[in-house]
Amino acid sequence: MKTSILLVDDHALLRHGLSAVLSMQKDFEVVGEASDGQEAVRIADKLQPDIVIMDLAMPKMDGVEATRLVKQHNPNIRVVILTSFGTSADVSRALAAGASGAIMKDTPDRQLVAALRGVLAGRTILSPEIRNMLENEPPPPELTQRQLGILLSISRGLTNKDIALQYGLAPSGVKTHIEAILAKLGAATRAEAVAIALRKHMLKI
Repeated sequence: MKTSILLVDDHALLRHGLSAVLSMQKDFEVVGEASDGQEAVRIADKLQPDIVIMDLAMPKMDGVEATRLVKQHNPNIRVVILTSFGTSADVSRALAAGASGAIMKDTPDRQLVAALRGVLAGRTILSPEIRNMLENEPPPPELTQRQLGILLSISRGLTNKDIALQYGLAPSGVKTHIEAILAKLGAATRAEAVAIALRKHMLKI
C-alpha cells in the first residue's frame, strides 16, 4: 500500500517540483495539494494522508497553527515541516505542535525521501542546519516555582478552577499566571506551553 502525501506550500512551483520527485518513488503517492494553512487543515481532514509536508510561512494560517490543528483532528497523520529560513522559535513551536520533523527546502531529493521514510518509521527527523540551530537556541526562560507548579497541574489536566483551589488563588489570579507562562514560553495555547516545557526539560511528569 502506498504512503499518501499532502503537499502544503503557497508556491505552486515548489509543490509541483516536490510532487515530481515523490511520484518517482513506487511507494509514495501525492494525493493532494494546498496553498495555505486553512486549506491544508480542510484537505487533511478530508483525505487523511499518511504525511503532510508543511511550509512554515503561508497566508491565512501559518504552518505552526495548521500543524496543531491537523494533529488535533488527526493524531495519526505525520507532519513534516519544510522551511527555507525558519527561526529556531518557529521550528520549536512546530515541533511542540506535533510535527515529526523539519527539513530545509534545499535538501537533496534523496535525503528528502530518506527523511520521509524515517518519519514513517517513527523517528523525529531534522536537517543538520535545523538541528544545529535548535541546539544553539537561547536557554529556556525562567518560570517561578508557582508558574512551574501551575504548568505541571495543566499537564495533568486540571482546570483553572481546580488549580485555583489547589493553590488558594482566585480564578483571575490563575488566569494571570497562565498568561504569563504562555508569554514567557512563546506559546499560543496551554497544550503548546506544556509541550515546549517538556521538550526543554523544564517539567518532569
